[in-house]
Amino acid sequence: MTEKERSYLNAFRQVVRAVSATLDVGEVLDLLVQTLPQVLDVKACAVRLLDPKKRTLELVASHGLSEAYVHKGPVDADQSIAEAMEGKTVVIRDAATDPRAQYGEAAKAEGISGICSVPLAVKGRIIGVLRLYTAEPRDFDEDEIRFVEALGELGAIAIENARMYERLKKDYEEVMADVFRFVGYRRSL
Repeated sequence: MTEKERSYLNAFRQVVRAVSATLDVGEVLDLLVQTLPQVLDVKACAVRLLDPKKRTLELVASHGLSEAYVHKGPVDADQSIAEAMEGKTVVIRDAATDPRAQYGEAAKAEGISGICSVPLAVKGRIIGVLRLYTAEPRDFDEDEIRFVEALGELGAIAIENARMYERLKKDYEEVMADVFRFVGYRRSL
């Protein structure tokens, strides 16, 4: 096993452990955005989730990006590397000049040259994107892309697990409130 393969495996195992050990999606996504830049030697990483009503991608985790870049403005799901929202991994070598990048000037000011945008999907539905940012133009090889896509899938599973848990918790609380109301009603008879 090569050193690269060993680092991929260790990172993958670390994220799998986090996904299986917690329902705190923030913890899992923070681990994800901190691990990927180290393993792939990229400038930064971010996870953005789709707000279906506004059709914007809302930042939920990032590492290696300045506050100015993070708050540059709303990221439009239909303008900012939109192919990722169709389920395709997209690699942009020069974000400053590529029309698919919504904030080219902000990327240039941040020192970002390339962006790799990976869709986050749950049951065939795109819920957001995982983005890698490079300081220099870079072509990602097939192994790197597959690795990022696999970790993106784990991130999407963590998000879905947390959402499902919250729905179940809410449903349980509503049922229990109904039970207590019923018991209270029966006692008053």
